[in-house]
Amino acid sequence: MNAQMLAETTRAMLAEGKGLLAMDESNGTCDKRFADLGIAQTVAMRRAWRDLLVTTPGLAQYVSGAILYDETIRQATIAGTPFVRVLQDAGILVGIKVDVGAKALAFHPSEKVTEGLDGLRERLGGYVAMGARFAKWRAVINAAPSGAHLPSEACVRANAHALARYAALCQEAGLVPIVEPEVLMDGGHSQAHCLEVTEGLLRHVFAALNTQDVALEAMVLKPNMVVAGRGCAVQVTVEAVANATMLCLRRVVPAAVPGIAFLSGGQTGAQACAHLNEVQARYGDRSDQSQPWSLTFSFGRALQHSALETWAGSGAHRESAQRALMHRARCASAACIGRYDASMEL
Repeated sequence: MNAQMLAETTRAMLAEGKGLLAMDESNGTCDKRFADLGIAQTVAMRRAWRDLLVTTPGLAQYVSGAILYDETIRQATIAGTPFVRVLQDAGILVGIKVDVGAKALAFHPSEKVTEGLDGLRERLGGYVAMGARFAKWRAVINAAPSGAHLPSEACVRANAHALARYAALCQEAGLVPIVEPEVLMDGGHSQAHCLEVTEGLLRHVFAALNTQDVALEAMVLKPNMVVAGRGCAVQVTVEAVANATMLCLRRVVPAAVPGIAFLSGGQTGAQACAHLNEVQARYGDRSDQSQPWSLTFSFGRALQHSALETWAGSGAHRESAQRALMHRARCASAACIGRYDASMEL
């Protein structure tokens, strides 16, 4: 493990006022979003969409790194330039999603475990050779309504173990691991239940990371914010989300972790920015010893959705879609330094 190189990559990922563009949707997920908008679900259309994203002028002003999918890291622009080179030339770090998706957990209906450890060492070496500097692995946890016996200990432990083994393999290969344990917004659970589940999950994750000797100084945590399930009758305020989220993180996340890049997790772009801004405004003062981490974003749909709707598969809408992406990136950038305001959405 090259500790100095990993530290340099981590610092670049967490550059002030910048965040990560998560454009690592699997082909299946990408095709589903295309289908919802009447876009043809083909390799050519996926490449055209990703070409639009990576060639957006000025994107590096707000984005420090882009997380790619296996198909994407191997593709080139319509002009023939590899996507990796386009990003590197723009000053954007290249990342790669390395898990192979969440699969049903045996004997535990409604729960999943993320797979992809088999052959991972070899795949990581290949991605490093292609230019990747960091990687991502996502574990998904179903919170369920309060009082239900979910998540199970088996599910939490299995996913924490997989995240830790992935992170160790990444650091061995010279990649900074993004560790993403996500408590899903799906369901009618309360914010209090989300807090309980998120805190318990993170405790297991950091215990597993310690067992696998992962260097906490060379990783980035990508957690969910502590929100009520989208089906919950009581939706809490922006202030309540910020307070519960930071209460959870302060209880569990070691100070050695250099940065936290929040996922959007099904929130709209405006919701994700409002929540991140409130967290930063209330808790982002790094001179406060109780706040040791850089706070930023690693958004997927929250950055891309409006651009995808604008593009809708038409080359004629390419520049308009890129402007939509830049608007969302600008809002997210403002939020991660506490300068976002709802008026930016007008």
